[in-house]
Formats: sequence, C-alpha cells, structure tokens
Amino acid sequence: MSLSGLPVMLQVAGRPVILVGEGEAADAKRRILERAGAEIVGETEQARLAVVIADSDAEACEIVERLHERDILVNAVDRPDLCDFIFPSIVERDPVIVAISTGGASAGLAAALRQRLEGMIPAGLGTLATRLGEARATMRQRWPDAGERRRVLSGALMRGGKLDPMADLGEDAVDRWLESETAEPVSEAANLSLRSEDPDELTVRQARLLANADYIVHTPGVPAAILHRARADAVRIEWDAQTSGERPPGLTLFLTMAA
Repeated sequence: MSLSGLPVMLQVAGRPVILVGEGEAADAKRRILERAGAEIVGETEQARLAVVIADSDAEACEIVERLHERDILVNAVDRPDLCDFIFPSIVERDPVIVAISTGGASAGLAAALRQRLEGMIPAGLGTLATRLGEARATMRQRWPDAGERRRVLSGALMRGGKLDPMADLGEDAVDRWLESETAEPVSEAANLSLRSEDPDELTVRQARLLANADYIVHTPGVPAAILHRARADAVRIEWDAQTSGERPPGLTLFLTMAA
C-alpha cells in the first residue's frame, strides 16, 4: 500500500506564486493563497509554484508545459493528471490545519469530509496547540528524552486524557496537566492478537495502541498494511526466538496474527 502523494505544508508567506486564469476558480485560489501570505504574480514572473486555470485541456497543457520548462511546480485546477501538487480541503483552527485529500479523485468527497469535520473539531483546538507550543521548553526540561516526552504527551492527548483535543478544555489545561505529571519514565507493554489482515477492521483500542507504540515487536505474518497504522518513527522489530524480553521506556506492543 502506497501513498497517493506526499503530504507537506508549504511556507509561501512573502513568496511569489504564479496565478494564471480568471473566473470563480481563480478567485477561490487567490483567496487561499492570500490567506497563506503568498504574493500573487503573473506567468512571466519568477516563482517556484504556479496555479493554472484554463478553459480547455489543450490550453492547460500548453501553459503547464511552459511552466515546467522553468522547473516550476504546477497545480492545474480540475486536471489532476497535470498537477505536481494539489490543494486539499482544509479545516482551520489556527494554528492547527487539518487537510483532507482524495488524491484528485473527488474534490466533492473531500469537501463533504471537511464539512463533517468542521462540526466535530472543537473551536478551542487552536488554543490547545498554542499553549503546547508555549510549553515546549518546559516539557523539554521536564522530560529531556524525546521518546519519553512523546509518550507522556501522547497519553495526555489520547481519548479521555487530560489534554483530549476533542474535549472542551479550558485555556489553563496545559498548565494544569504539567503540574500534575511526574518526570519518572514509565515502561509499558501490551499484546495484540489480530484476527484480520484488513487495517479497517482494527478496533478503536487496537488503532490507539498502534498509534502510540514506541516499539512494535511483530511476527512475520503481520501485514505491512497493519504496520503502516503505527507511527513512522516507532521502532519495528520482527520477532524471533532471540528477541529480548527486556522492555525499554515507553510502550512496547507485541503484535501477532491469530491462528
């Protein structure tokens, strides 16, 4: 299973972005670019990114070809085959941005998901993110080890945790959490025996454990599609008879497929 694209956040504030075309689609893209702080310029100007709105496929191909000759990355609106990058639907809780993409397959589906998420994500999520950013130095001092710091924060942010991002938290939630936490490292372990190779059949608990595990010890039969649901920086160890039973600090997940 591979990604349909590489999700990235581009910093375009104060930088030129070419916008070619007119009409409602061009106006919509202009608003998005201006909100991100981009400087809108014409096709002949110097830039690294461009957005193209054209009336026909032939016109779009011609413009994109000219821009590609200058090594400019292009988004051709409504023509995913010509796109080097795409604009996802976004849910914004400044400074949090949730981006939804279908890889260009259906902008309507992405918009529908955005509308659903708008009603689910609390308005105070941005405040939580800002407070966590302000507390970064304090957390580094309290938990110097990056893995331990991530584990403690993940525990607070989990469903029902002291910093559950989907809960209605007060502005002092981060301060209250820091006052209540200890700095002692904790070593935890959990066993999961999966009955299906389909990642969509993971239970809420199984998905949460995969997302929070620091170390995943798995048998050879566990499919890559399941392991992809774990954090990218989680250490993966294929189990064999020589695997040590010692557990490092953090959450170690022992993962097997049921017979």
